[in-house]
Amino acid sequence: MPQLTNITTIEATLEVVTGLRIGAGDNEMHIGGVDNTVIKHPLTGAPYIPGSSIKGKMRSLLEWRSGAVKEKPLAATDYDSQRSNDPQQQEIKRILQLFGIGGGDAKDAEALVRELGPSRLSFWDCPLEEAWEKEVRGNNQLLTEVKSENVINRISGVAEHPRNTERVPSGAKFDFKLSVKKLAGDDDELLKTVLQGLKLIEHDSLGGSGSRGYGKVKFTNFKIDGQNKQTDFDQVEAFPKQAS
Repeated sequence: MPQLTNITTIEATLEVVTGLRIGAGDNEMHIGGVDNTVIKHPLTGAPYIPGSSIKGKMRSLLEWRSGAVKEKPLAATDYDSQRSNDPQQQEIKRILQLFGIGGGDAKDAEALVRELGPSRLSFWDCPLEEAWEKEVRGNNQLLTEVKSENVINRISGVAEHPRNTERVPSGAKFDFKLSVKKLAGDDDELLKTVLQGLKLIEHDSLGGSGSRGYGKVKFTNFKIDGQNKQTDFDQVEAFPKQAS
């Protein structure tokens, strides 16, 4: 297996631009209460963003960008090393290197698994930024909001099926962190792909109900290995330039 040569740390403030909803997986409803609650820390009651939510969204968007997206995440069998010069195959390979492959793949494609190496990315859960949470609590305000929604009957114009949905309000700030392992033989395209994946999240949405305006976020105070790289990140293009 290739030697681990470096670990790059990316840190930023993840700012909520429009109400963010990452569900808590409620299994019961309470009359007069909130139908859909957000995930919260079990001890502090503060909402947080699971690293798995960011990882899943980023991988999904990169797979859509590659043009090879399927019902399930891309697997080792989707990469054809015999066509390694094909741009799509190169992108598939980077996705598999960054996010890893399943245990079933490892049994069926041992040689390819050795070529790709282990997953390069580690995502942390994102807690609320301490200063923001302290300010909100100090003002006796709530860390979440409840948005009332309903369905409008297009014939009668009557509102039906009312529901109350909890979400993190616009303006909330979370501490974001992720690390990128570099193995011998890795090139700069892997880190570039990571930055493009984060930019895709900015262009799309995070959490549920993105098509209804939820989950618009942005990354600020962007740092790589402790150095301010916000200007560089602002210039990242989510989609590679097409050859003319």
